[in-house]
Amino acid sequence: MTQLDTAPVQFLPVRSLPIVKATDLGSVQVLKHGNRFLLTDSFGDIHPDSRGLGLYQGDTRVLSCSVLRVGGVRPVLLQTSVGANYRGGIQMTNPSADRNPDAKVHPTHQLIGRTIGISRDRLIGAEGVSERVRIVNHAADPASVAIDLELGADGADIFEVRGYPRKGRGQLLPAAATDRRVTFRYIGLDKVELLTHVAFSEPAETVDSVTKARADGSDSGAAVRLRWTLSMGPGEVRELTWTTWATQRPAPADAAVESTSSTDQAALFPEVPRVSPDEGAAAYHAWERGTTSVDSDHELFNLVIKRSISDLRLLVNDGPGPDQRYVAAGVPWFTTLFGRDALISAFQALAFRPQIAVETLEVLAAHQATTDDPWHDAEPGKILHELRTGEMARSGELPHTPYYGSVDSTPLWLILFGATFDWTGDRGLVDRLWPNAMAALAWIDKYGDRDGDGFVEYERRSERGLLNQGWKDSSDAIRDRTGREAIPPIALAEVQGYVFDAKRRMARLARIRGDDELATRLDAEADALAQGFEAAFWVEDQRYYALGLDGKKKQADAIGSNPGQCLWSGIVAPERARDVVDHLLRPSMFSGWGIRTYGADQRGYNPIGYHTGTVWPHDTSLIAAGFKRYGFDDASNRLAGQMMEAAQGFPDYRLPELFCGFDKTDAHTPVPYPVACSPQAWAAGSSFLFLETMLGLRAHAERNELELLHPHLPDWLGKVTLTDLRVGDASVDLLFHRWRGTTSAEVLRKVGDVAVTIRL
Repeated sequence: MTQLDTAPVQFLPVRSLPIVKATDLGSVQVLKHGNRFLLTDSFGDIHPDSRGLGLYQGDTRVLSCSVLRVGGVRPVLLQTSVGANYRGGIQMTNPSADRNPDAKVHPTHQLIGRTIGISRDRLIGAEGVSERVRIVNHAADPASVAIDLELGADGADIFEVRGYPRKGRGQLLPAAATDRRVTFRYIGLDKVELLTHVAFSEPAETVDSVTKARADGSDSGAAVRLRWTLSMGPGEVRELTWTTWATQRPAPADAAVESTSSTDQAALFPEVPRVSPDEGAAAYHAWERGTTSVDSDHELFNLVIKRSISDLRLLVNDGPGPDQRYVAAGVPWFTTLFGRDALISAFQALAFRPQIAVETLEVLAAHQATTDDPWHDAEPGKILHELRTGEMARSGELPHTPYYGSVDSTPLWLILFGATFDWTGDRGLVDRLWPNAMAALAWIDKYGDRDGDGFVEYERRSERGLLNQGWKDSSDAIRDRTGREAIPPIALAEVQGYVFDAKRRMARLARIRGDDELATRLDAEADALAQGFEAAFWVEDQRYYALGLDGKKKQADAIGSNPGQCLWSGIVAPERARDVVDHLLRPSMFSGWGIRTYGADQRGYNPIGYHTGTVWPHDTSLIAAGFKRYGFDDASNRLAGQMMEAAQGFPDYRLPELFCGFDKTDAHTPVPYPVACSPQAWAAGSSFLFLETMLGLRAHAERNELELLHPHLPDWLGKVTLTDLRVGDASVDLLFHRWRGTTSAEVLRKVGDVAVTIRL
């Protein structure tokens, strides 16, 4: 132990804080690095009833209260900035004296308004979070400045924060505190003790347990309050820093006993980790260096792309195994491994950073199901839906260790597998993962097609599993034209498209590997699926495809965005593509910002419904790629342009997971969805897929060719430069230029063997 830990230890009673369900995140400041992320309000505070704010380590909230007061009152906010995703600063000052209740009790604390400079600088790293509060006395006279900090930790599982009911939870133990250290303790139902440590640079004058009450008078539990009083001369600068981190250990049998033995002291007050800005800076520098550089003549578009690159790096998590990493789905609710989200975001960014796809394929292959397990909705060959590591998963309350209730992750894995070879030409990767690909194909035919009708469908087997298991997984997402919700097993339209595309791509890889028999079989199965799809899903009187087929093979024939993704996969008959495009561009489906998940002129439409009328950027990006595939270039660019305009209506040019489906003519800026993840992986990836679609990038690394398939820049974008676009082992710099309605492409530089072919 260090000298900081030799002060007398007191054990402060901490009652369990009620877990408040997150309903509206409001304006949230997000910092993340590795598997740790911090959510605060604009002042840098975490309130115990803040509906989701906190410091999280993986799926566990390790700090649920952190409230700073200067002179007994909340400071006045001047500016908040996130200089990088791993660090941020907040500039504040003190309010006028009439807002300072502390001055009435302690007249010597009275401060002239706006004479104290207050800054909060936060830095997050792999080992913890460091915060520095800097106080500057700008007054002409000396000042006594009281600093109060309230801290609390509830050890809540992310599912608790989201509102999932629990029959019971673990035990909060007394907090251990000295004048320089505080350690909160929580023992979960999984018999794991979580310890949240906070270490300070200066000794506190007082350390007390305080009970707080909500506005309605109800008790919100307790926290620990620390106070420092700074005597400051004119112009004097003082700093207070603290570091917060968490550790875990098997719960000791006598954990509840207040003890100051040397063993307990070592666990309660371990060595303070060093949190360095160099770690984050190096990680982002390496990420940008390994990603194709994009520059255009539209500055706002450049900012959207820059934000997307940075957000994908922010979402990188370590694990779950040694030397593994992946892009998490989104902050805060889905900051873990999701099969579908990881696969789609990797596909979107594939042309610009193929390493994401390689890592995604490998980590999901490592967790591919090998047994038939109803509790986890697992069958051999299936790719996971979601992997959780928090208390509720570890204690068996949830099946997420991992959970496999996703009907589309498996064909999407095969699609990414084929597409990654197109860009990398990596035969070693193909050979290494070929057994996983064969297992995935076997799952599609044996388990995915539950009744042998040729379509892949889903029905949950786990009592805690998802009712709907496509990307629209809310319970009311799949309906017929009367608004009736479909009853599983359900065969979704877009999933049949994914399977079609997967078998086409796998047939091509089989031929490259010399297995012509398998290739011929897979192509024949894809042809048969396309024919069956047309017969079963086409709704003649609507000139559109159904969302899916229910358990009785009845069409769920509401108008939704699902058939738009069928254009992306290529399963739509060419003669019916225009009908699909026309439907999607009608005012009932196109909000002016993007494609709604569900038509606005139908029963069940809700512009604030998670999958019943909102707009999802990733959905629109896949649909735009589908428009391009069938030759509707102008319509594709229209979607891209409106979504890029929408991005400019969100803080930091960051596209969120989804936003409300209100019409652009009624809402002149996109309306945020109350609890959307932001940043979110496939929202960030959308920017890259929109750009790839505009430019018509199509790689054939195995034959050293980059094909530019009728590149078509929109009217608002005159020039785009790509630097270090990699195709196999080669790279190329390209300049795209629009002139009088025609887009040309020029090769600026080539390294290695690659031919660039333009097909107008």
